[in-house]
Amino acid sequence: MVRGPGLRPVDLARLVGVSTQQIRNYADAGVLPPAPRTPSGYRRFDERHRGALLTYRTLAAGYGWDTARSIMQAVHAGDLPSALALVDAAHAMVHEQRRALQATGEALEAVAVQDPGDPASSRAGMRIGEVAAHLGVRTSALRVWESAGLLAPRREPGTGYRRFGPADVRDARMIIMLRQGRYLFPQIRLVLDGLRRTGGSDALRAAIAQRRAELTGRARAMLEGAGRLNDYLASLAARPPGTEPAGREATVRSAQVRGPARPGPG
Repeated sequence: MVRGPGLRPVDLARLVGVSTQQIRNYADAGVLPPAPRTPSGYRRFDERHRGALLTYRTLAAGYGWDTARSIMQAVHAGDLPSALALVDAAHAMVHEQRRALQATGEALEAVAVQDPGDPASSRAGMRIGEVAAHLGVRTSALRVWESAGLLAPRREPGTGYRRFGPADVRDARMIIMLRQGRYLFPQIRLVLDGLRRTGGSDALRAAIAQRRAELTGRARAMLEGAGRLNDYLASLAARPPGTEPAGREATVRSAQVRGPARPGPG
């Protein structure tokens, strides 16, 4: 237990603009380092806890709340490798999303260049052999793509023969481009879903541009969060747990934000 001044939960909450209950939740979840209690059972925080809270909230802006929580929990459990592995995994995921987005854009432009209003592909009801010859692939490849749910040509009543419309030929060409880029079926399905959802190449281009801007914003937020985490880790190394000053300085700094209400033990 501790005696003397320090930051109460309400003081720490006001310093960063959250509720007192959130401070208690963060402490219980391991987002904050362990906090000593007064003889009457009140938690007392210091600048180390304030730094942890600011780090957590900055991380959350880029990595998401769940990942940020796991990172801070690993740090406070003394498992730095796991914390950094979470950081690395999040960056790798954004990188893969960026690569997939780039492949989508490249495939879209390649299709537009190769087939600008091609009268052959605009014919209604091309048979599978005609499509295969037109695109330079085997009919077996088209069947595999259909079985995987990437293509859905209509069937001719009575005979059951496949009939490929202009959109089916466009999708097949997109699949060819993405397969050449070594993309797997689940990734290709996402591209085709986007093309079908937007209803056209112009709308998909706009969606790609918007998504690219979102990824750039997230990457910047992750960069800021990683910098804050690095600073926090440095502060922990410079001042290991149990070596903090009595908290008088923190109390003086927080005096202006203290209110008359005193919460129950937290």
